[in-house]
Amino acid sequence: MLKMVKKFFDFCNEKNRKKFYKSVALGVLEALFTAMKIPAAFFAIGAVLSGEITAGTFLIVIGLMLLSTVGKMVVSRFSSMLQTEAGYDTCAGKRIEIGEHLRYLPMGYFNDTSLGHITSVTTNTMEQTGDIATRAIMMVLQGSITTAVVIVFMFFFDVRIGIISLAGLGLFLLVNRRTNRSVAEVADEKLAADRDMVGVILEYIQGIAEIRNYNIIGRNRSRLQQAIDRKKNADIRAELAAIPAVGLQNLITKLMGVAIACASLRFYFDGSMDLVYTITMLLCSYMVFDSLDLAGTFTALLKIIGKGVDLANGILEVEQMDTNGEEIRPANRDIHLEHVSFAYENRKIIDDVTLDIRENTTTAIVGPSGGGKTTITSLIARFWDVQEGRVTLGGRDVRDYSFDSLMENFSFVFQKVYLFEDTIANNIRFGKPDATMEEVIEAAKKAACHDFISALPDGYDTVVGEGGATLSGGEKQRIAIARAIMKDAPIIILDEATANVDPENEKELTEAIGNLTRRKTIIMIAHRLKTVRNADQILVVDRGKIVQRGRHEELLRQDGIYRNFILGRKQAVSWKLA
Repeated sequence: MLKMVKKFFDFCNEKNRKKFYKSVALGVLEALFTAMKIPAAFFAIGAVLSGEITAGTFLIVIGLMLLSTVGKMVVSRFSSMLQTEAGYDTCAGKRIEIGEHLRYLPMGYFNDTSLGHITSVTTNTMEQTGDIATRAIMMVLQGSITTAVVIVFMFFFDVRIGIISLAGLGLFLLVNRRTNRSVAEVADEKLAADRDMVGVILEYIQGIAEIRNYNIIGRNRSRLQQAIDRKKNADIRAELAAIPAVGLQNLITKLMGVAIACASLRFYFDGSMDLVYTITMLLCSYMVFDSLDLAGTFTALLKIIGKGVDLANGILEVEQMDTNGEEIRPANRDIHLEHVSFAYENRKIIDDVTLDIRENTTTAIVGPSGGGKTTITSLIARFWDVQEGRVTLGGRDVRDYSFDSLMENFSFVFQKVYLFEDTIANNIRFGKPDATMEEVIEAAKKAACHDFISALPDGYDTVVGEGGATLSGGEKQRIAIARAIMKDAPIIILDEATANVDPENEKELTEAIGNLTRRKTIIMIAHRLKTVRNADQILVVDRGKIVQRGRHEELLRQDGIYRNFILGRKQAVSWKLA
């Protein structure tokens, strides 16, 4: 039990840990106020039995009872506030900490780890930490502290009764260990079921268009139902595992109360305990384990809470890329790859690649799907770290840069654009958070999206759906370009930025890309002849190697992938329906 409490406190930051420590200190004070009922009862019973009920005795009893009740109420309020603030602050802080940590993880982590796992930890697990875990931890501590203080008071009245009470507490703790072991056996399954259910729900929602398109609703609904059923059954098993042990704990506390009452009567009848002490101990037998009963119920949650903390720490313990480099402002933006190799899961993706990209030139990368085109751009921008060779920007290894100073040199426009569920203006401002509205509009005009934005009901204040779901593909692309224009980075990486654009939007998108890339270093992955023929150099990548390089006219004169690629495109364009 104490191990789980320590793990939870270690999970909190120093500020919130101090709040919990203050709450524990107030819990001791609250327990003292609770225990004051014992001397109050002792004085009242003694006065009644002796027949000497005086005003002084009456005031002492009433004063102790008022002090006990009011003191406990006030202290409990402040203690609960500290617990609540610390719990929710911990929850919020860990979500932000995890988000910041994810920024600097190698991209391979996101290939190996499901979105459902990350989402489950940052939502369900953190919610349990901020609410249920905080309450459970503090109820267990408060119940244990109150019981311990009451037992100490009982020692002052009769050592024998104090020893019996202490033995009852020890027996309770032994059974409590068994409770934790019972829950531990099903805690992993409960959390895994929770993670899988979130993952399946996310997949179902994200793929709903394809599910409807291919009429596979039944199969996916079945997977969703199975995940929900697994979660339900895991929760039931966790409850069933805890119920017998919790019931046994409660039985022990009740039986120990009976044992204290019987012992007190026995001591009275053999003449070793006065009647006033006997009656006081009989009253104590009802209250000594009262707080421990409630604490015992919550201890069943401690193992699950501990597992949840382990999941969050598991993400935070994933080794980040070394991003603590220098704040470098390169004199130029020449890019050089020198004998670069990169493998993922023992599969070599980039194999001994050497290339140069001069500042303010355009480089087009073409080649078969899966050949390594996107990986090369990812290594240049240090989304991955090379395993052999090196990548330099302005003559300095990209690993020498701090991650933020490196990213200042790059803007990206991907084939699949993600917009945040926010206003269009704020989505554009991601390129420059402090941009004025005039700067936002200017960037939108250059990206050829001002007209369609202005036609929306709320204009630039229109809130787009998650991922930009309420906009067309071409509209999202142009907003992404406006965002990149706003950032005004010297190097632009375009990854299939025009691949899925309809002909109606192609002219506007081409104009927007022209405004974005003016006087910049351009690295583009493209399949369209229009976007590659004017490049300063074309790199043909196949199976992780650069198999051809040169300008459009040079490569057309060579037999190889590029010439076949261009001829195939021309034939496709000339196709007509008879």
